[in-house]
Amino acid sequence: MAYTYERPDMKALGDMEQLLQHVFDELAGWRRRTLRAEAELQEARASGGVLAGPQVKEARQRVLELETENQALRQRIDAARERLRVLAARLSFLEQHGGGNAA
Repeated sequence: MAYTYERPDMKALGDMEQLLQHVFDELAGWRRRTLRAEAELQEARASGGVLAGPQVKEARQRVLELETENQALRQRIDAARERLRVLAARLSFLEQHGGGNAA
């Protein structure tokens, strides 16, 4: 009879890998938004740093949107950190209690 051993920590490692992929995706999104905001700032500076009337309202609205988005992203990152901490603790527990030993 053939027995295939499945490591008990593989699920935790898979979960951690998936979580890290989500974190990397979030960071890539932040980078894109940062580059876009920097381009907008350079454009404003090129025009002497002065925005026309409607542009001021649009800029203020954009700032509010970005601040709200930033807060939501911070919450998501904090939640991801907590999940990562839990997964790391699970993995550590499995490693300490012989979860990686094949019998």
